[in-house]
Amino acid sequence: MTQPFKAAAVQAAPIFMDLSASVDKAIRLIEEAASQNAKLIVFPETFLPGYPWYIWLDAAAMYMPHVPGYVANSLVADSAEDKRLAKAAKDNDMHVIMGVSWNVNGTLYMGQFHYGPDGEIISRRRKLKPTHVERSVYGEGDGSDMVVHDTDLGRVGALCCWEHLQPLNKYAMYSQNEQIHAAAWPSFSVYEGGAYALGPEVNVAATRMYAVEGQCFVVAACAVVSDEMVEFFCDTPVKQQLLKKGGGYARIFGPDGAPLGENIAPDQEGLVVAEIDLNMIAIGKAAADPCGHYARPDVFRLMFNKKPSPAVMAFDNEAARPLEAVDPVDAAPASEAAE
Repeated sequence: MTQPFKAAAVQAAPIFMDLSASVDKAIRLIEEAASQNAKLIVFPETFLPGYPWYIWLDAAAMYMPHVPGYVANSLVADSAEDKRLAKAAKDNDMHVIMGVSWNVNGTLYMGQFHYGPDGEIISRRRKLKPTHVERSVYGEGDGSDMVVHDTDLGRVGALCCWEHLQPLNKYAMYSQNEQIHAAAWPSFSVYEGGAYALGPEVNVAATRMYAVEGQCFVVAACAVVSDEMVEFFCDTPVKQQLLKKGGGYARIFGPDGAPLGENIAPDQEGLVVAEIDLNMIAIGKAAADPCGHYARPDVFRLMFNKKPSPAVMAFDNEAARPLEAVDPVDAAPASEAAE
């Protein structure tokens, strides 16, 4: 039997396009979660340095002036800001899963950095496929980003936003015996009432179904659009109609889909905190394990390529190792490379 612990889902706005100030705010939230005895905190999608809502509000040519500033404020691995977050995780004895715009040699990725309670990096993953207009800003991940890690809390995985609406993404994660899932969402405040697929009803339902389908706990962080962000993005009356303040719907769900913790009003900032008891997963698994006793591999199977796919490989292909200055993902083990 495992011991229960507390987890926190962040519902807050970043200091948009100000990496240092957003890291300051993130550390305050980590400390707040620690004061409530949380052992895991999950942050929204691209919380650092904020989600670039201008991509939904205008033509690509119109937001090009924002690109240099956004790239400059995106997080670089092993940078001073990265180390500050690692230190905050260690100082507060907490797992921190941070949503970032990840700058790798000028290409941006929608990332989730998992810092362990010892301050060491457990994983740096990339969103497998940016959604819709996000592809005008961010690059793609590969199969090595679809991974679940053993930790002292349990088996932890993470996905961003509409990765939760991709059936094969989900099945790949479920197949790795995921117990605790970190879901990162950017806010549900754009095209309010006119595009239900972007709204809270569909996306909160997707989070909840992930918990039920995978028989896992889901800690779903969701950002808030602040007054300052509305002012930054909405320089015309049309844009003011498209992007609204608020949109925060942080949630925590149990493996049976039960809501956990006290939710916050959509325009408020704070933490949703709940107790996670992994022993409850056994009840969900007894009813329906989609990758176990409830599967039909004689009828359906998923082909899953977990190997890294770097753009440049060493000529000798030693251990399928990517050139470290080019690709951020660790190489596959030699045994896998030889297959």
